[in-house]
Amino acid sequence: MRHASGIGRPAPRMYQALSVSELNNYLRELLETNPLLSDVWVEGEISEFKRHAASGHCYFSLKDSQALLRAVMWRSAAARLGALPQPGEAVLVHGYVSIYPQRGDLQLYADMLLPAGVGVLHARFEELKARLAAEGLFNLERKRPLPARPRRIGIVTAPQSAALHDMLTILGRRCPLVEVLVAPCLVQGERAPDSIVAALTSLFQAEVDVIIVARGGGSLEDLWSFNDEAVARAVFASPVPVITGVGHETDTTIVDLVADRRAPTPSAAAELVVPDLPELLAEVAGARARLDAAVSAILALRRSQVAEASRFVERHAPLRRLDRERQQVDDLLRRLERSVSAAVQLRSVALAGLAGRLQILSPRATLARGYAVARRADTGQVLTDPLQAPPTTPLTITLRDGELRATADEAG
Repeated sequence: MRHASGIGRPAPRMYQALSVSELNNYLRELLETNPLLSDVWVEGEISEFKRHAASGHCYFSLKDSQALLRAVMWRSAAARLGALPQPGEAVLVHGYVSIYPQRGDLQLYADMLLPAGVGVLHARFEELKARLAAEGLFNLERKRPLPARPRRIGIVTAPQSAALHDMLTILGRRCPLVEVLVAPCLVQGERAPDSIVAALTSLFQAEVDVIIVARGGGSLEDLWSFNDEAVARAVFASPVPVITGVGHETDTTIVDLVADRRAPTPSAAAELVVPDLPELLAEVAGARARLDAAVSAILALRRSQVAEASRFVERHAPLRRLDRERQQVDDLLRRLERSVSAAVQLRSVALAGLAGRLQILSPRATLARGYAVARRADTGQVLTDPLQAPPTTPLTITLRDGELRATADEAG
């Protein structure tokens, strides 16, 4: 829809003379702000079609049996034409009505031109499709992948509908753990677009992981709410991925083109949005087996490292070293004892030899063999020469078993 600016200028007062420019500009503003004339489809026959060689703009007229309307299509819109229309061809033209002030000509400013046989709904579909495509709403690079394992799913559809029943059945069968939030709305009729937008907006605040927009099959008119521009822009603004399942596989709506993923039916959308529980369990089992194997490998490695560390500690433990040192001390003690014992024995033998020799040289041993030791009794001098004892000198004679008292006679 085209929106004109500059509205609000007061209407000319009666009897006030206006210039031609003022009148044309006033009429232009009236026309461009009129809701019907600012977004209008006109069906007619092409007349006097010309394309300006330099600018690329197209100028033509539409006529029927009773009237004629001049029209212009700018180069940007004309570039989307597959082929230039021919005079006499019946066409359906979209655009807005205004006045070319310089000449005061009433014109249709066309932005789309289709063969007349396509119908108004189809023409509106193509016009909106082309416009949203030009804005980038269908770009593939902006489409987001669906979450692999959503925890909460939002559904925008009609309550009590067969489509909702089918989707809930499939979601419960494939993944009963997932939480489903249903945002009920109208899916057909004049109030349906606003209802769908309100349902989508409510889910934007519900922290869902993905949104399904769905409706069962129907005619083009029945599905027309999903070709509404406001609905398309609401889907485009969704903070989470949106998957559509509108109508049957052959039905393609504007919302399907904007959505991140299109499913051919509501049931197919439910199939796509959640994983199958048996497949998920198998995947979890596989992941658990891989985790167990990884943990076992890590534990085996750690056990080996601990055993190696224990052996190292044992080899270098202080107590073990003390034991070894203690044993060495014991060995040294035993060696010392043997050395001392041998020395003692050696000394004992030597002492015994000396004792034997001493015994042999002992005076007592000499006395025992019958010898005697004579000493002067008065001085105790041992006599070794008779001259040492003059006559009458008292003597003491020591024998083995006692002493004798004697007196020296003359020397012999």
